[in-house]
Amino acid sequence: MNDTTAQSTLSDAHSRVDTNETTMSTNTTGTEPTVGASTAGHSWFDRPVPGVKHRLTAPLTAVETEPSTECSNCHSMITNTALIFNCYVCPHCDHHLPMSARERLQWFLDQVDGELGQEFVAKDPLAFVDSKPYPQRMQEAQANTGESEALIVLYGKLRNIEVVACAFDFRFMGGSMGSVVGDRFVQAAEQALAEHKPLVCFAASGGARMQEGLLSLMQMARTGAAVERLRLAGVPYIVVLTNPVYGGVTASLAMLGDIHLAEPKAMIGFAGKRVIEQTVRETLEEPFQRAEFLLEHGVIDEVVHRHQLGDTIYRLLAKLCHVPNVDA
Repeated sequence: MNDTTAQSTLSDAHSRVDTNETTMSTNTTGTEPTVGASTAGHSWFDRPVPGVKHRLTAPLTAVETEPSTECSNCHSMITNTALIFNCYVCPHCDHHLPMSARERLQWFLDQVDGELGQEFVAKDPLAFVDSKPYPQRMQEAQANTGESEALIVLYGKLRNIEVVACAFDFRFMGGSMGSVVGDRFVQAAEQALAEHKPLVCFAASGGARMQEGLLSLMQMARTGAAVERLRLAGVPYIVVLTNPVYGGVTASLAMLGDIHLAEPKAMIGFAGKRVIEQTVRETLEEPFQRAEFLLEHGVIDEVVHRHQLGDTIYRLLAKLCHVPNVDA
């Protein structure tokens, strides 16, 4: 091989090396690699790796983190804390949800001085058994509500007026009136009579307690006689009808007040709507037995929002008891 041929061969080799270097530099800049190029493996390491996409989630609301209650009217969820501060009135639709008897009285009274009737204990005089024995039903109701009976009686002050107040707890066997409920109401009326204090009753009941038979029906006469003694002595007796009030309670102490107030849309009656429809064989429209319907027909005196009940009752008692109105 002569010198000219060797130099030509060396020049071709240098040209191929330059071409490979140019191809490599081109691939590192992100262009498509040449098919069959020696740097194809290197570009695989340099490929863009897709990242993990994180879903953006909204922070949990108070309804999702705190114990909540569903409104039976608009079905919105409200935290129990918000309900307590709003007196168990739905902030969305203004529907009045049920309150326990003790919570209602503690909210109503500005000062609680004591409680009456805790010494009375229910018995089982008939040994009554339906699907469960009566003592077992009582134990379950006491465990579920934390109360010993369906009526709670507290006495204390509403502003500058000393009052005796009682409230039915519908969670306790439907607020049914048995012998102990009658005993407690009569005791509340007797103390109001002895100390000349007005009596306020928040009624919520399904009627007399069938497990005690005739003894429960006798409470209608007992409570009616106690209210009559208050009337003769000139002691004011105000009834607040809440949802619902039916049966023997409506037929006795709940409709014998000097003034009858009711919460909005409270169901009030003696017999239930279905029983009346089956009796008269007519379909009754929705306003029937509602507080607003009864107000139009003169059964009750006023429908009062729960937020205004305390002020309304105080103004009425201040007039009836001839006490200076401190809010005036």
